[in-house]
Amino acid sequence: MSEQQTGRLYGVGLGPGDPSLMTVRAVEVIAAADVIAYHSARHGRSIARSIAERHLRPDHIEERLVYPVTTETTDHPGGYRGAMEEFYADAAARLAAHLDAGRTVAVLAEGDPLFYGSYMHMHKRLADRYPTEVVPGVTSVSAAAARLGTPLVEGEEVLTVLPGTLPEEELTARLATADAAAVMKLGRTFPTVRRALERSGRLADARYVERATMNAERTAPLAEVDPESVPYFSMAVLPSRVDAPHGDGGAGVASCDGGDAPNGDRVSMPSSERADAPGGVAGRPGEVVVVGLGPAGPLWLTPEARGELAAAEDLVGYTTYLDRVPVRPGQRRHASDNKVEAVRAEFALDLARRGRRVAVVSSGDPGVFAMATAVLEAACEDPYREVPVRIVPGMTAAHAAAARAGAPLGHDYAVISLSDRLKPWEVIAERLRAAAAADLVLALYNPGSRSRVWQVGKARELLLEHRAPDTPVVLGRDIGGPGERVRIVRLADLDPAQVDMRTILLVGSTQTRTARRGDGTDVVWTPRRYPEI
Repeated sequence: MSEQQTGRLYGVGLGPGDPSLMTVRAVEVIAAADVIAYHSARHGRSIARSIAERHLRPDHIEERLVYPVTTETTDHPGGYRGAMEEFYADAAARLAAHLDAGRTVAVLAEGDPLFYGSYMHMHKRLADRYPTEVVPGVTSVSAAAARLGTPLVEGEEVLTVLPGTLPEEELTARLATADAAAVMKLGRTFPTVRRALERSGRLADARYVERATMNAERTAPLAEVDPESVPYFSMAVLPSRVDAPHGDGGAGVASCDGGDAPNGDRVSMPSSERADAPGGVAGRPGEVVVVGLGPAGPLWLTPEARGELAAAEDLVGYTTYLDRVPVRPGQRRHASDNKVEAVRAEFALDLARRGRRVAVVSSGDPGVFAMATAVLEAACEDPYREVPVRIVPGMTAAHAAAARAGAPLGHDYAVISLSDRLKPWEVIAERLRAAAAADLVLALYNPGSRSRVWQVGKARELLLEHRAPDTPVVLGRDIGGPGERVRIVRLADLDPAQVDMRTILLVGSTQTRTARRGDGTDVVWTPRRYPEI
């Protein structure tokens, strides 16, 4: 059939509910249409029809597309999905009959037709066969933000739109990382959405909007809403964080049992730094969250880490690592040198004592040769014993490098730092010999720097006492970063000059294997099965 012989299909967005928010184009299309189609539940009432009612003519052919099932159960042999698929196929066939007869068909849709709308099911079944136009409409998200009277997203913020039907764990993870968010399809999902907001630390920021722009409109802080009163046409909104007060954080406080631990020399942060952080929210206890950034950029961040970084009022860390965290309006950043871990820890705890929510950033995992220990050492002494401290894990450098090379850590392995800044070399050497004698794969952190140039060579000599010269060694440098390089060399050929502080070494056991695959790449793995002795 040619275009002149068939009717034209329109998906008409009606906006969020107030008829005055319909676009001029939507009114024009409805006025010119032969057939007006709209969805409804079995009770027969259609919100879409009620919005457009003033523009309907007596001679309009009305096609009411009645859902066979909404929230109730069904005895359809294909279950809910089968019943809905059959309904959409039947509805599309009914509309196709009108289009084949040369009639123009306008399918009404609340909000925008292609934004969680029922029209899209007709569109997917008909748009490839008939000339089609989609008329966009004001979305319920935009209407909700307007009714709340607060910015939804600003600057470089990202808006996340979620259906409340997602599993609670998924909702929690996504809400924790969101700058701003809208959670749709509430109703029976409201208790799950509320728990997810609470678990992600966002409940205090969340707002509730019901039937935005309609007669029964209601807005409220979401924490105050009775779950029994929530209809399907409602939404949870997390507005822009810019210029907004921070909400309450989660629980989970590290305990400080144990004896005295040496903390090393402590120096105060500059007075200008201390004066640059006013007290937090009155009556709210502060906290310190030590956050693992992973080995490189944002692709290595966990959702939990993203959420904690976004929720913090103050960020404290080594300058290089702090630069990896996006700048957010309203957050204060306190950068320092890499060799003042104890100073950073006390500074962060001081901020928390004054009610601030503080994130101490750490590369990789904060509990692996990183800031978690420094913070807990200080937090287990006066005057910081009562300050809440939480640790948020991150991807370790060892695991990142291992994944790039294959699976060298597939069996038992030991993690050792070659830095003798905090422990004598004699201790390091003894541990290298013991781990090598036990035939463990080794992950060697902090192998060298501009001031430490001999440790790698000495470690190689010690390991060659227990390992064959052709033992594979993975050199992973700047994993995940722009200068990433992964090489596999023989232990005997390990060149200390090619190792710096940004490199991690993975030394194989007697069982570790290397192979070249069909695409020319070399891989390393350590079998999970160990030979019987």
